[in-house]
Amino acid sequence: MELKIRKHEETYIIDVNGEMDLYNSYKLKELVMKMLEKKIMRFIINLEKVEYIDSSGIGALIYVSSTLKKMNIKFMIANIHGSVKKVIELTKLIGYFPIANSLEDAIKAVEA
Repeated sequence: MELKIRKHEETYIIDVNGEMDLYNSYKLKELVMKMLEKKIMRFIINLEKVEYIDSSGIGALIYVSSTLKKMNIKFMIANIHGSVKKVIELTKLIGYFPIANSLEDAIKAVEA
């Protein structure tokens, strides 16, 4: 899994590329925590290039989501599709995560 950060105005977009699994999902948690230390207040996690996620990846998303919600930080998960979407639906987490169908929709929601 590869993580890239880019910025759109005041919003930081984390592009996740590859598989989110037991061996690398901790990287997303660590990255978000480092960004919080720098007082970043708007996040989008872009899963457009993620084809596979396991329970550790789901756990990382739950951890990030609950941490950001507690801190009242605006954030969205964008571009969930294929098997990743199926896993999130099966775990009944569709309502738990703030999800946008596209990056544009996520940006609008976070910057509103």
